[in-house]
Amino acid sequence: MNKYFILIGIGVVIIGAGLFYLYPPLPKRASPFPQNSAPVMTNTMMGKTREITITAKENEWRFDPEVIEVNRGDKVIATVVNKDAYDHGFTIDAFGVSERVPAKSSITVAFTAEQEGEFPFYCSVPCGGGEVGGEKRGHFTMMGKLMVRNLVSETK
Repeated sequence: MNKYFILIGIGVVIIGAGLFYLYPPLPKRASPFPQNSAPVMTNTMMGKTREITITAKENEWRFDPEVIEVNRGDKVIATVVNKDAYDHGFTIDAFGVSERVPAKSSITVAFTAEQEGEFPFYCSVPCGGGEVGGEKRGHFTMMGKLMVRNLVSETK
């Protein structure tokens, strides 16, 4: 009779572990950003509208400019121009921007810079590679940086 209790106990432990594996307790979500850079709700009175042109340089596998600076709360309207004969992509993960830029054309994307920090933007469409000025360049080197400054002063 003891062996049945042992087998039932083992079965309960296995089933319990399986349920715990499938349905783990939900952890409390914490913001990955410091308190002063957490996303904020903004209105058009708080930030300025920044119109920026970003160019995918022909057969260079790079964006120009490679660094863009804005202030937290600014509405960014970016015109992305593709000078190449093949498609590129333009992605900024932190702000939900991900668009295909067709060959020899341009697109416009708009977002509000709601959090401070440095955020990469990059080509999200495989676009090959080549040599530029003796340096190998390609899809994985086609990136830049969006720098969002925090001009909001903290008062406590």
